[in-house]
Amino acid sequence: MGNYATQPDFATEATAITPTDDFTLTNYLDGAALFVGSSGDVNVIMRGVSGAMANTVTFANVPAGTFLPVIVDYVTATDTSAALILAIK
Repeated sequence: MGNYATQPDFATEATAITPTDDFTLTNYLDGAALFVGSSGDVNVIMRGVSGAMANTVTFANVPAGTFLPVIVDYVTATDTSAALILAIK
């Protein structure tokens, strides 16, 4: 989304994700924005942070149907209570 790096001006992909504390390449979101389908807290590791858990941020009480205009690499299971989360690229 936006003009971040080489991303197009509009989203071209949406992938359902499951929050996890397994910070491997399999779960790497590679700089995605988020859509939250079911309300709750969303704990993320922001884009470009070295070392897993180095910079986790919790967005509290995110309402259902919200686009989070942040660029993240992971959504952690710890401290995430929201559901139906989509990675938007």
